[in-house]
Amino acid sequence: MSQTGSIFVLSAPSGAGKSTLAKRLVAEMPGLIFSTSFTTRAPRPGEQHGREYFFVDNTAFDQMVAEDGLLEWVQVYANRYGTGKAWLREQVAQGLDVLLDIETVGAMNVKAALPEAVMIFLLPPSAEVLAKRLRGRGDTDESQIMLRMAHARHEVEQYSHYDHLVVNDDLEVAYRTLESVVVAERSRKSRMESAAQRILQTFNS
Repeated sequence: MSQTGSIFVLSAPSGAGKSTLAKRLVAEMPGLIFSTSFTTRAPRPGEQHGREYFFVDNTAFDQMVAEDGLLEWVQVYANRYGTGKAWLREQVAQGLDVLLDIETVGAMNVKAALPEAVMIFLLPPSAEVLAKRLRGRGDTDESQIMLRMAHARHEVEQYSHYDHLVVNDDLEVAYRTLESVVVAERSRKSRMESAAQRILQTFNS
């Protein structure tokens, strides 16, 4: 009883716990995978093509943009990152759910192109707690923290564009909430219609 998969988009300001929760979600939920982005940056030690990223040169990336082969893409300093349309379609067609861990600009581009994408925004419990978490990392000076907090406010202002809002006050509660969103989406009528029809046909035998 195979069905097509769903696309989940997860966004959050830096320090909200998105990476920790996303990695656990993919590790513990069968059939859910991370979206593998294309990038023009060079591989770091230990990274493999097709695992962390699809590593391509600028010419190949330009061609993908020109041919409308990317669902969304962004430039981060000297490098570009994007989500391949063909790769994403292939995973969903196989019945896999795909999690896109992306910032709000890319998320809005995904939503515009794929209205059926399930949009999830992870919120910190407050600005004060978020600032404390950022300072607790010990790897960022105060001026950078202030810049990140200003950017975080802009990102949180985008919450109304998302379907589900999860507050990460308690990591375990936040994880269970994210998990429940995936489970609920998997049982939507639109996704389970073919399975229901096949079951119905067994009553005729």
